[in-house]
Amino acid sequence: MPHEDLILQTRSLSKSFKGFDAVRDVNLRVRRGSIHALIGPNGAGKTTCFNLLTKFLEPTTGTIVFNGIDITREKPAQIARRGVIRSFQISAVFPHLTVMENVRIGLQRQLGTAYQF
Repeated sequence: MPHEDLILQTRSLSKSFKGFDAVRDVNLRVRRGSIHALIGPNGAGKTTCFNLLTKFLEPTTGTIVFNGIDITREKPAQIARRGVIRSFQISAVFPHLTVMENVRIGLQRQLGTAYQF
């Protein structure tokens, strides 16, 4: 695969916590314009891997390359400015509101509008 086809790549990415390997030797290659999934059971290290990619955590070993640039030692804000960010799964909803009303609440901040009841 040509280098320019890769938007994100890791080489031997690992994270250890006091002797426990949460992520070990991850070699990831994400092609530009494609959709990928990171799947596995609870405790497999998926969240830790995402936290490494976005620099919420520092890797113990390995490298992270984004658009051909080694970003392994960059700060989280620098990486976010490059466009490498994550979102958090928030399942809190308002049970007394309809699905449509819950979605509207979620969009309210982004759109800068007041909620219309």
